[in-house]
This record gives sequence, structure tokens and C-alpha cells, in this order.
Amino acid sequence: MANKEDSYEVVVNGLQPQWVRDKTLKSSKLKINDEEDQGLVGHGEGDEGEENERGNWGNDVEFILSCFSYAVGLGTIWRFPYLCYRNGGGAFLIPYAIMFVFTGLPLFFLEMSFGQYASQGPVSIWSICPLFQGLGYGMFVISFVIGIYYNMVVAWSLRYFWASLTSVLPWTTCDNAWNTEFCSVSKQVANCTLELLNSNSSVANCTEMNVNDTSQLKLPADEYFHNHILNISSGIEELGSVRWDLALCLLISWLLVFVVLLKGIQSFGKAVYFTALFPYVILTILLIRAATLPGFMDGIWFYVTPRWEELSKASVWGDAAMQIFFSLSPCWGGLITLASYNQFHNNCFRDSLIVATGNVLTSFYAGLVIFGIIGFLAHDLGVKVDSVSTQGAGLAFIAYPAAVARLPIAPLWSILFFVMFLTLGLGTQFTILETVVTTIVDLLPEHHRKRNHKYVLVGSTLVMCLLGLIMCTQGGMYVLQLIDQYAATFSALILGMIESVVIAWVYGVDRFLADIKLMIGYYPTPRLYWKFIWKYFTPVIILAILIFTCMSIKPLTYGDYVYPASSTVTGFFITSASVVMVPVIMCVKIYWAEGSTILQRIRLLLKPTSAWGPALEVHRREARIPAHTDSKVPLAGPATMDDLEMELDTVLERREYSDDEGLQMN
Repeated sequence: MANKEDSYEVVVNGLQPQWVRDKTLKSSKLKINDEEDQGLVGHGEGDEGEENERGNWGNDVEFILSCFSYAVGLGTIWRFPYLCYRNGGGAFLIPYAIMFVFTGLPLFFLEMSFGQYASQGPVSIWSICPLFQGLGYGMFVISFVIGIYYNMVVAWSLRYFWASLTSVLPWTTCDNAWNTEFCSVSKQVANCTLELLNSNSSVANCTEMNVNDTSQLKLPADEYFHNHILNISSGIEELGSVRWDLALCLLISWLLVFVVLLKGIQSFGKAVYFTALFPYVILTILLIRAATLPGFMDGIWFYVTPRWEELSKASVWGDAAMQIFFSLSPCWGGLITLASYNQFHNNCFRDSLIVATGNVLTSFYAGLVIFGIIGFLAHDLGVKVDSVSTQGAGLAFIAYPAAVARLPIAPLWSILFFVMFLTLGLGTQFTILETVVTTIVDLLPEHHRKRNHKYVLVGSTLVMCLLGLIMCTQGGMYVLQLIDQYAATFSALILGMIESVVIAWVYGVDRFLADIKLMIGYYPTPRLYWKFIWKYFTPVIILAILIFTCMSIKPLTYGDYVYPASSTVTGFFITSASVVMVPVIMCVKIYWAEGSTILQRIRLLLKPTSAWGPALEVHRREARIPAHTDSKVPLAGPATMDDLEMELDTVLERREYSDDEGLQMN
């Protein structure tokens, strides 16, 4: 069996420098003369103007910043710091780093190189293995559903930003119309609450309220969010009326996303300079300010002090694996979409290392800021840090606003925080909506692509905005929590496991590594590491995470409210909406495929179609892939005699050898 390690070479006037598949084709009629070489091969100017119709990033920096803007999202601020303190403080960084090396980074690099090689969206790219094109539709569904609720969080941030444009923050005191008798800002009441929660006795030194009611004491920021902003109902069964101020903020949020994406990747590429970099400026300003506050070091030590005994718990490793998986956001289709607008010879290996590592470091950096300020809040209330630390909406819209309300010039710090929160949310939302739009546009005829992009963008924005109105109701928070819990947890894990198996085993990991070599000029190092990780470790780890997630399922709650059983059923329908695409599309493909038996049809659908490969003919020649005239026609025939010879040589070569543990391609 031939060795595929040398399977990418080029024939330039008899010489054999870079690229072009493979040594069995050196005698082919395809020769590239010196004049053609300047425009067709390598990393010269001819490579930089590619894909004018579909579009490309203006430069490598735009792509890297877009990936940062996508990966460094709201979860960086409101989830990682909480998980870190809950799972052993600094000790949590050990399993987090291990899971990053063996799960997060491999999937991130796999999807980035996958999208760059074919320059296609999440659905059309599965010409690599048409039988599993349902994976692309599943990713599309995940992005579509997440995009609906994600922009609602952006709308809340916009509402808080507007509320911060005042001399006194409205959640500073308890004398507002939305406050109840349980509202208090005093240290005495806070201490009383903590004492009652931690005491086994029924009597405590509480003088301001009846003992039986003290468990319901709330900060002004809590009542402002739940009673004023949300006017929250008693449960998901009672949606109530639409909060029109939130509906207006939601509309503005969608208009912002629409305007940025109106000119496609060109306008998107310019916006990410702000959405990717500005949050770091704000985080640094907030960290410097927090460092001057009393209680700052208490929060920091609470955050980073290692508790080594926690490492013996399986839940700690499970949380680390889940957080790194969702922090980098693979299997949503976003990474494939962003990479599909790259230049073909862009160094995606370098970019993957930069973005993935930068995301991890940003998560830790954001934790320093958040826990520094939480430490100040705990100090000011006279309570322990763990009594005010939380995650999710509770951190962003209750704990942090409560802390900044106690600072001098409080509106300034509130404005800075929510502007940062807006940019983080919008940066991710840009990619989510562009993924939805690109997926649809890539399935349409290639002519009039720019016009199609605008029409699809308008339609997608309108539909997703209208669907998001349900989260503007009084019971909208319960709907958002339900979708957040089920939209991408199980489904993304299942799709990610199938994706890694299909590429590593069906298409062939050696073949995929050779495709990467064609793009960047060398195998990603160490090659054996990537081969082992993609074939064995990553699928196994994802399966383990999935099992752990299923075993740790608990009834969904929000505060004291427990969701009814019907909500759990609804949640699994949300999960299955994306996963079910795989078997459904598989059945459709088998039904319409050529072949007298089902087995023949399956074998045919496991092979790449003639549409698979680089988008431009110059790069298809480098890859020794025949030209194709219609990427929407599977198994389209060669256009010229040279293409026919190239295809015949490729078929003969594939019969000579296959990936040593992949499927035999004959």
C-alpha cells in the first residue's frame, strides 16, 4: 500500500517543488509552465484576488479578529469564572488545559481547515460525504435557534446601557415603584440573610424583618431586573404580555446586526476590529479600577486559590470538557463559515493556535476582572465571596450592576460594562447570523450571489426577530433559559462526534492532513498527534462528555421555579430538531441516489462528489481534482479531455491505496 505522506507534489517544467496530488500523476499531461506558475501556484498576488463573487476577508487580521469576536462571547464573562471557582479555583485550570489540548483545539482546527479547503457553508461543504450532509443542516438549525435567543441577551444589555445614561443608577435604592418590602441595601440585612441561610437554628439576630421572610431578601439590582425590566411572571405557563421596551431594544439589536452584515464579508470584516478589540480595552480599564477597591484581593484569591481535592471529582473534569467545547463553539457551523471566506493558502494552522489559545487566556483574564469586582461587592456587603458569586444572567444583570452601583461615578462604570457586554454579544451574533445566511445562499444558484445574500439576510433577520418576540414577554426569561439549556448542549456534542468520525474515518485522516498540507505547505506538527487525536481521542472524549451530560441531567430550574415536565419534553424536541436532520437527510439521499441496491447507494454516497475540493480551478489543479461546471450537480462529469484524464488517474490512484484505516474508495 502506497504511503500517502508524499502525496502532494507539483510538476512545474519537470521539477517537483510544492503541492498538487500525487506521485502517480507525475506523468500526467497536466504541466504548468513558467508563465502559468506565476499566477496559478503558490502564495503570490494571483492567490490574493480569489473568490471575487463569494468574497474573502480583506486580510488575515480580519479573519483572526472575526474568530476572536465569535469565540470570545458572553460565556467568557458569565460562565467560565463561576466554573473555575466552583471546581477548585486555580486547580480547575489543569483539567481545563488538558481538555483544551485534546478536545477543544483539535475540533477548532478541524473545522477551520475544513471550511477553508472547500470555501463552502456548513451544508454544501458536505459534498465530501453526501450521506452525512444532514450534519450541515443540523449545524444550521443550531445556529438558527441560538441566534434567536442570543440577541435577546444583547437587547437586555442595550436596555441596561440606556438605563445607565443617568446621574443615579435606578437600581441603587429601594424606593422605586418596582421595589417590594423584601428589598434592602443595608449590610445588616445582608448579614442577617447569610446568618439565616447558614444557621441551623430558627432564631437569629434579625431585627428589620420577620425571621420567616428573610430568605426572600433581595438586592435592589435583583428587583430592578426581575420586577422592572422583565416584570417576570410566575412561570413558563404564564407568558403574559409583551414588554414593548424590550421589543424595541430587540429590534434595534437586529438592525445593528443587519447593517453590519449588509455588504457581506466586507462590512463584517471591518466591524470586527471594534467588536473583537474593544472588550479588551474595557476589561483592562475595569481591572485597573477594581484593583483600587477594598476586597479586590479577596475576590482574586477566592478565584485562583487551588483546591486540589476537587480534581478527584468526575464532575470537575466534565465541566472542564463541556466549557472548553462550548467556549470555542465548534459544531455550530460558525467556524466553517468564517474559514470559508479565507484565502486558500492562508495558514489556518497558525490561526487556530492563536485564536483557540487566545480564547482560553481571555476567559482567565475576564475572571480576574469579574471576581475582583465581586470581591469588592462581598466586602461592601460584609459577606463571603461565595455568597454573591453566580453565573449567567444573575452575574451580568444582578451581581455586577449591584457592585458598580456602590462605586463613585457609578453610571460611568455601568456604561463601560454594558458597552463591553454589547460588543461581546454582537460579535458572536454577527457570525451566527452570517452562518444562517451563508448556508442558505450557498445552496442557491451561484449567479447573483450578492443579490441573494441581501434577500436572504433580510428574510433571516425578519423571521428571527419575530420569533424572538416571545422572549420579550413577562415569561420570556423562562423560554430563554429553556432554549439555552437544550439548543446546543446535547445536539452539538452529537454532531461534533459524528463530524470527527466521518472526516477521520470515512474520508480518511491521512487524506485530510494531505489537504491541509496543500493549503499551508506542510503537515501540521506533530502529524502523528493530529492523526491520533482526530481518529481516536476526540470522538471518545466527546462521547464521554455526552454520557456525563446525560447522567447529570436535573430538572430545569430558574431561581425557586421548577419547570414542569412538559418543558423537559419541549427541550428534547429542541435538541432533536438538529440531530434528526442527520438520519432524515441520510434517508432522502439514499432514496434518490443511483444504484440497484441500498448498499450500492450507500457506498456511492460515502464518496466525495465531483463538487468536493477547492472552489477555484487553480487550486483544483494543484489538488489534481477535475474541474466542475456546476457544483450543485453531484458526480458531474469532467468538462475536458484533460479533466477526464486527471479523473481517471485519480481513480486509479485511489484504487492503489486508501487511508490505512478509512473506508476503501473503490
